[in-house]
Amino acid sequence: MPATEPASLPAAAEALARGTVTAEALVEAALARIADPAGEGSRTFVAVQAKEARAAARAMDMLRKAGRAPSPWAGIPISVKDLFDQQGVTTRAGSVALEDAPPATMTAPAVARLERAGFVVLGRTNMVEFAFSGLGVNPHYGTPRSPYDRATGRLPGGSSSGAAVAVADGMGLGALGSDTGGSCRVPAALCGIVGYKPTAKRVPLTGVLPLSQSLDSIGPLANTVACCAVLHGFMAGAENAEPPPVRPVAGLRFAIPEDTFLFEELEPAVTAAFERAVARLEAAGARIERIALPELAEIPVANAKGGFAAAESYAWHRRLMAEAGHRYDPRIITRIQRGTDMDAADYQDLLAARARLIASAAPRTAPFDAVLCPTAALTPPAIAAVEDKIEYSRINLQLLRNPAAFNFLDRCSISLPCHRPGEAPVGLMLTGAHDGDAALFAVAAAAEAALAA
Repeated sequence: MPATEPASLPAAAEALARGTVTAEALVEAALARIADPAGEGSRTFVAVQAKEARAAARAMDMLRKAGRAPSPWAGIPISVKDLFDQQGVTTRAGSVALEDAPPATMTAPAVARLERAGFVVLGRTNMVEFAFSGLGVNPHYGTPRSPYDRATGRLPGGSSSGAAVAVADGMGLGALGSDTGGSCRVPAALCGIVGYKPTAKRVPLTGVLPLSQSLDSIGPLANTVACCAVLHGFMAGAENAEPPPVRPVAGLRFAIPEDTFLFEELEPAVTAAFERAVARLEAAGARIERIALPELAEIPVANAKGGFAAAESYAWHRRLMAEAGHRYDPRIITRIQRGTDMDAADYQDLLAARARLIASAAPRTAPFDAVLCPTAALTPPAIAAVEDKIEYSRINLQLLRNPAAFNFLDRCSISLPCHRPGEAPVGLMLTGAHDGDAALFAVAAAAEAALAA
């Protein structure tokens, strides 16, 4: 295990370039944490690809020694959510209903592009079954626990639960997740790391088991904004992704939507952390303005019959449910079956409402560098709290409420930790414009630096 392990992708790349660490050492350190019986590895990973990861790490070390490393990031260990195809591996999507499905014949482009850059895949991370919840609970493979208050057992957030816990516990320096209504940002917030949801079209969904083709996005989880920017860059097709440029927060304009559900029923610790973060950004020279964003209030109305996720997941699952519905988590299959409430006319109305709200909201936020709000209304709830069906639904809605609004509006969005050391984790969500991913990364990096100052 390296004497001093790098905590970010840029730090790891620098250490690899200097020769103060090897890819093999980074991978062995991550695998040791996964295998630690006192840790969360057994609940965080549904499959560990140790043999393949070790072979890839040795190959990257040899290529670097020969001056032929495919990128500066070659040899850095990451994980992949159990939603992505890998050639020769069965994609189970956190479910036992797909255990007998044939192995994938091709690797998803999002994964293949990272492997082409030399990143080393450690294995497949646990997730909410079929990605249909923001809690992180999985009755089939166990529920990984948030790093906060492990003794009590706190929810990690979902659906990219294992991805977030893997990063938080040093089981790799980055993770691939998906985000349909907050599934990268919610677990990032509840685990105290960074999670990114891109503009949906930027990363191909090919080879990713769908939840909702209208809302699905492929995003990274990692320890810093720079890490997420690099991972996203490669997944989006860049030949050589780089961290965003460093800039001051002074002069940036942030909008806070007033009189919206984004600020309803916030846990006091969330309110306190958010207000401190806003005050710090303001003290560093950012301009904060309160604005009206009435389109947000219309989103729940448009989604009244279950929204895109229910309708589109039902279309995908209806045949599998007929054959293996008894193997689904009952809480998940109930959510999918809501898709039967929507007919073709309802779906067309939903498409029209979304287009109208996207067009209406865009000019309101255009003058600003980002929209600010808390990522989730809660700090990590106890896992035991969601054993009750009513509480499961209530807490799930509270966690997903804020990030899901910006999936509906097809924005890019990022969650940064904004709590003090030792406090329950809280996420600060910055949302940019549609297709404004590069600008949002630069703004988020500036905010990250100001919050850490």
